[in-house]
Amino acid sequence: MAGTCYREIEHRYGDNIHILDDPYMHTLLAELSMSGTVQPRLNWLLTSLYDGLLRAVLNNEFPRQVRSVKTRMGAEYRGDLLDRSARVVSVDIARAGIKPSMICFELLSTVLDPAVVRQDHIVMERTVDEDGTVTGAAISGTKIGGPVDGRIILFPDPMGATGSSLCEVLSFYGDRTEGRPAALVTLNLIVTPEFIRRIQRDAPGVQVYAFRVDRGLSSPDVLAKVPGEDWSRERGLNDHDYIVPGAGGLGEVLNNALT
Repeated sequence: MAGTCYREIEHRYGDNIHILDDPYMHTLLAELSMSGTVQPRLNWLLTSLYDGLLRAVLNNEFPRQVRSVKTRMGAEYRGDLLDRSARVVSVDIARAGIKPSMICFELLSTVLDPAVVRQDHIVMERTVDEDGTVTGAAISGTKIGGPVDGRIILFPDPMGATGSSLCEVLSFYGDRTEGRPAALVTLNLIVTPEFIRRIQRDAPGVQVYAFRVDRGLSSPDVLAKVPGEDWSRERGLNDHDYIVPGAGGLGEVLNNALT
């Protein structure tokens, strides 16, 4: 694997957590989060954001090989390029992850050998108690295309809130699929300190890529510190486990489910 090619913010969450320092993408994400942003602009923003996020993952996590190509000038170009034989799975965690996974699947198929690019599907939903507090996540259906041995598995899920959904999916792949993956990578637009804590506790081998870590319910003195420096006092989830400042229920917004 290659070294880090993208700038990341300073934090204390661990070396497997990558919060990208990208003002252009931060600008698009800010617009995506606004209440007045609706379809079809939403889908354009989401596509642009996942294009950028996937590029970071490809540059940092995917294998390369020195290859030669003959140009139109009849000359040879030799360079350190992506290894087109790298086998990858993009996992659609419905419903907020449906379009992000398809974006990744299509982009991966353009730069890698399409024959070794796969998309899996997981249908799941939050489970809540009588007060509306999230208690976990439940898988209600799956479509897995085969073994995972030696494959890089990507989980493009926009909002990394509690981490319960992702950990449930990771457990599923660990217990009910064949083979050992080459790497596990989650692609989130926004994560919370609570999400990162859950990942570090239950799945510390996972590489997390995101554009923002939202900890908006932390006290001012905590917010003045480097992210993760006073981790135990950081808070990014409200009492109903929605991210603050966040982007609202993105799965509902993307699908116009509230209209």
